[in-house]
Amino acid sequence: MNKLKSAFAVVMTLALLAACKQETAGLSRATDAPDTDLQKQSYALGSNMSNSLMQASVEIDQAYFNAGFYDTIDGQQLMTVEDMQAALMAMRDAAQAQQQAQRAEMIEANLASANENLAANAELEGVVTTDSGLQYKVLETGDGAMPTASDMVTVHYEGRLFDGTVFDSSIERGEPATFPVGGVIAGWTEALQLMSVGSKWQLFIPPALAYGETGAGNVIQPNAALVFDVELLAIETPEPAAEAE
Repeated sequence: MNKLKSAFAVVMTLALLAACKQETAGLSRATDAPDTDLQKQSYALGSNMSNSLMQASVEIDQAYFNAGFYDTIDGQQLMTVEDMQAALMAMRDAAQAQQQAQRAEMIEANLASANENLAANAELEGVVTTDSGLQYKVLETGDGAMPTASDMVTVHYEGRLFDGTVFDSSIERGEPATFPVGGVIAGWTEALQLMSVGSKWQLFIPPALAYGETGAGNVIQPNAALVFDVELLAIETPEPAAEAE
């Protein structure tokens, strides 16, 4: 959606841009590499704005695209400002509808894939499935205390997609993470309260207990199931409040 907003900001701010891929009769198009600052800046601007439109999958008629650009520069236009605004708004609405439909398809497909992966994983030796749908496998069992939802814990972890793509790792950074048990995704909150300090578990978290239909960042898509290796290192004891003098 951000790509779409960027593309329409380009269109609305700069009207129409010269980004055609082939020669259009009567319109000049440089073929030599830009040399002067003005030429370089103009070429870079055209390339940048063209990329914005292509990334947003905005379809154009190249001849009229260029005509709108040059007519505006020449102070003459084949459409009224009102008609152009209406046309751009219609294009925006159609593009938004297309993106929403594509996102809905992706969400549905990702959920089906997550359910399939989790169902197969549940049959593997050592994997336990809780009532919520969380799956875990005990790698090492510690003998320390078990945290509650109100505790702070320190852990080492690595997060992956089911295809093996690593998206976060305190292990790789070489520094454990400390956070509240109740301040993370639901799958983590549930699992941590079942672990004892010193334990190492592998978690398999369904979308509903992870980031759901929202996803997170560029790697975790909507309705992605996640895998985490988690080592519970410690339950942090809050420092006592300083006494008032």
